[in-house]
Amino acid sequence: MPQTEVLFFREAKDDAVPLLEWLDALPPKVQAKCAARIDRLGELGYELRRPEADFLRDGIYELRASYQGVHYRMLYFFAGTAVVVVSHGLAKKREVPPREIDLALDRKKQVEANFDEFTFKPE
Repeated sequence: MPQTEVLFFREAKDDAVPLLEWLDALPPKVQAKCAARIDRLGELGYELRRPEADFLRDGIYELRASYQGVHYRMLYFFAGTAVVVVSHGLAKKREVPPREIDLALDRKKQVEANFDEFTFKPE
């Protein structure tokens, strides 16, 4: 049983789950690597460190996966001590663009304001 519950951010307006939409567009091997990182996040929570995860700023973290020279990142934040919410994913060249971190921060505020409306529990 995971020590940390992993949820995904959900858009209130259309119930879209940005992380799942992003994952669906990736090659199967990349999907598998990303899923493995999400599983590790569930197992280790706050204890997950580089090279698998890293702190960015203002309570936003990144899950890190690479495949064939492309760096994939999934941004997440904690909602309490045993719950993490994965905001969305991206492929990056150098650092994670500040606008992507700002998007995750905005989603964190939405989750804090209405947890049930803005989270999705994956199967």
